[in-house]
Amino acid sequence: MSTRYEFRVLGPLEVLRDGRPVRIDAAKVRLLLAVLLADANQVVTVETLVTRLWGEEPPGRARNTLQNYVLRLRRALGCPAGGAPVRTRPHGYLIETEPGALDLHRFTALVRQGRTALEEGAAARAAPLLREALSLWRGDPLSDLPTHLLQGVVAALNERRLDALESRIDADLALGRAADVLPELRGLIEEYPLREHFWAQRMLALFRCGRQGEALESYREVTALLADELGVPPGAGLRQIHHRLLASAPVLDDVRDVGATPPQRDGDLPVEMTTFVGRGPQLAEVRRLLGEARLVTLTGVGGVGKTRLALRVAAEAAPSFADGVRLADLAPLSDADLLDRAVSEALGLRDQSARPVADAIVSHLRDRRLLLVLDNCEHVVEHVAALVLRLARAAPGLRVLATSRQRLGTPGEHVLTVPSLTLPTAHGHRDRTAAADDPLLHSEAVRLLLDRAAGSAPAFRLTARNREAVAQLCLRLDGIPLAIELAAVRLRAMTAEQIVERLDDRFRLLSMPQPRTSARYHHTLRGVVDWSYDLCTEGERRLWNRLSVFSGGFDLEAAEAVCAGEGVAREDVLDLLAGLVDKSIVTVNSSGDRARYGLLETIRQYGQQRLREEAGTARLRVRHSEFYRLTAVRAGQTWCGPREVDWLIRLRTELPNLRTALDHCASRDDLAVAGVEIAVNLARTRCWFFSSTLGEGRHWLERLLATEPGVRDAPAGAASGTPALIAGALAMKAWIALCQGDNPAAGTFLAECRAVARELPDGPSAASVTYIEGAHAMLVRGDPASSSLLAEARERFRASGQAGDAHMATMLWAMAEAFFGTRTSASAARDVYAAEAEASGAEWARTWAQWCTGLVELRHGEAGRALAPLRQALARQQAIGDRWGPVWGLETLAWAVAATGDCTRAAWLLGAAHRMRQDTGVALIGLRPFHEAHLTAERRVRSSLDAAQYTAAWSRGAAAEDALRQAHQERTSRGEPTRTRTGGSPTPTA
Repeated sequence: MSTRYEFRVLGPLEVLRDGRPVRIDAAKVRLLLAVLLADANQVVTVETLVTRLWGEEPPGRARNTLQNYVLRLRRALGCPAGGAPVRTRPHGYLIETEPGALDLHRFTALVRQGRTALEEGAAARAAPLLREALSLWRGDPLSDLPTHLLQGVVAALNERRLDALESRIDADLALGRAADVLPELRGLIEEYPLREHFWAQRMLALFRCGRQGEALESYREVTALLADELGVPPGAGLRQIHHRLLASAPVLDDVRDVGATPPQRDGDLPVEMTTFVGRGPQLAEVRRLLGEARLVTLTGVGGVGKTRLALRVAAEAAPSFADGVRLADLAPLSDADLLDRAVSEALGLRDQSARPVADAIVSHLRDRRLLLVLDNCEHVVEHVAALVLRLARAAPGLRVLATSRQRLGTPGEHVLTVPSLTLPTAHGHRDRTAAADDPLLHSEAVRLLLDRAAGSAPAFRLTARNREAVAQLCLRLDGIPLAIELAAVRLRAMTAEQIVERLDDRFRLLSMPQPRTSARYHHTLRGVVDWSYDLCTEGERRLWNRLSVFSGGFDLEAAEAVCAGEGVAREDVLDLLAGLVDKSIVTVNSSGDRARYGLLETIRQYGQQRLREEAGTARLRVRHSEFYRLTAVRAGQTWCGPREVDWLIRLRTELPNLRTALDHCASRDDLAVAGVEIAVNLARTRCWFFSSTLGEGRHWLERLLATEPGVRDAPAGAASGTPALIAGALAMKAWIALCQGDNPAAGTFLAECRAVARELPDGPSAASVTYIEGAHAMLVRGDPASSSLLAEARERFRASGQAGDAHMATMLWAMAEAFFGTRTSASAARDVYAAEAEASGAEWARTWAQWCTGLVELRHGEAGRALAPLRQALARQQAIGDRWGPVWGLETLAWAVAATGDCTRAAWLLGAAHRMRQDTGVALIGLRPFHEAHLTAERRVRSSLDAAQYTAAWSRGAAAEDALRQAHQERTSRGEPTRTRTGGSPTPTA
């Protein structure tokens, strides 16, 4: 008979073995069990366990000690042979729990069922489910364990309880129990005064009890509270209920339906640029499926409208997901190994660590209720299936809506094949009327044709004479939206009758397909695109084929450089491109300072096939790679200058093309050196830092440097293949590892760099080698000698005309002086750095100069005078979209605030900074001077606050969604605390 374990974390930690309590006395062993249960059935890495058990200052042999604790836990649980339920895995450990064996899992399942019932209008079914879920709570979660080591876990659990409580009260209100919930709401508002949903529920309950005056007074009270504490007005939900109260509306919608709109974040859905036509049954069916299934995949032929349908469903479903909707367009993805990173970027993650990206995604999604749209999965279907399965198992609140030409094949997947638009009936188009109730207009395909023609051919009208031709055109195009939209463009120059006449002669694949062909839609779509191709001029066709080498869009400069030649004059590219835009082959986005063009994926794939047929792919791929090599080199040569931010934004926009170029270079020995040059210059410009993709920068450097013989054995005459480039690449690789806090890898890369440097004329004293030696000495060893090494690297870079690299060396030199130097030397270095940054006109450099000014003032002057430059640096970095600088700005601001004696505010900042490091994956313990400064600040704060005060303030900071805004804005002249919207407790403003 197998042993059954039960675990309880929704209160003090409890364990039952075959129904009997299991006693675990050792505090660290109990803590280990709690950490494993928080991620039950998932591998928890050794690094995570070490951090949870000992914080950011573990003992010297932490890994060995951890192994000992695992053995003690197994003994305490009485684990049978094999270690179950505590399993050892290659990178960590996991604890296996059976269905229903962990109270957290039962709670999550019950809440999910209750909310689904509530959304379906079944409040009578929802209320007992939610009550049963809340009854599982026995007190504060894991209350018998050290809270400072479980802050993020405990805060997330408490938030889930409050969300469930809100849903249960919603159900009670829907059941007419307004009088019953009023006393409870009064107590909840006293405990969580800034949680707007409780106020909204109280207002609704008062109204339904006939106490409209008190309901209106509640609104005035919460309005004043929000203004005093946060300086913000009430959210949309409260305002809407207030308006209805003023109108004495007899029926008020459910409170949750008028709640605040999900926050706008990077990666939200694109705005529709054209009318959405038809699809009523499909919209309803996909919404229904999303309510029942964790994964819904829309399949069908390319051009049938899978993406458009998915985006419309997602937009309509967004209010049902507390954490919003995210879109990941996988069409530009050329390397399946980067799938995880593409999804990570769509989620807005800033993980810079050496851990697998999928681990970061799982951690981010685990406690969120979110809809993830994965578009164009067919070329990476196996990888998508594996990732979706892992995410679905780890994140119960996640729903995935995928589009693909083939199903993913994941357990639990619900597939909906997207049909063509509805077609005219057999007799409807013969009705000679053209009135609004015309039977012909019942056809979605006809309505789409007329809608698109109104934009591209304004003179076109549906008449009694052309109605049959319009119906035939839609029938013979099989109602495929892409084909119909292309036809609408041609109506500018032809009549519907003429188009129909030409179909028989020139576009036989567009005729009605025979049922015997199993590839019906593929052939039909090929016919549609062939037809579009025939409508183009010879020059437009050539350009279309060549534009297919781009990924994720392109600008005019790129199109001219890559596509001109062999029958396409450079000066003609603009007119040809405009012709393709007119024919809806190329899309254009003019919202930025330069127009950006793109191809629909189906159109792009068609162009690629045509390009292969004319044996032009290899030639165009080389041109494409060369253009983006030159782009990266130009950025590397001018990055520390007035256009620095413009270059960083441009490189971020061009990342899909840069990835394609890197992938192509890595696949050919003769282009490997060019690939290294691209990767080095992207690292030199700090593109990977600015875009929060450090791990990807390291990926490309490692992949390209491993290429043989293209890189290591490049001919001596190739300037790009000199040992200097290789040494620079190794130095950049080591620099990225250093910034990730991955000291073992950084040490290995540094040793490789030294070995290659022996082949250089300057030997080990080459500028790039000296620079990385100095950075390693400062960040890993905390060695004051790093200052002289960095100063030497600065001079060598300046002597060779490498202004950007010299600037980075100057910055690190000033930083080293701030940490290890005297007031005189630190101030002198700061002044030099600030002057150079100002003279360069580079905005990113200026923000770091401000940060350095604050650091020097903090360590060698007055802490109070450090606050202003640190806040200004944060504000400016946020303004330019920097995702790296604020990680360090927030941490340093916490040190400064602690030094001023405002310890509650400092604890809040330490919590906020900790969360940012978690988001970016930075290991502070691997960056010695920063880690030591952090510990000093933490000790100062802890000595001033008792444990409960520190934990409360730290937790509020770690839970703050807008920490950066609060950090660089002083809300009150006295520095009084403000409050968060979600937690309801005082939150000090930095």
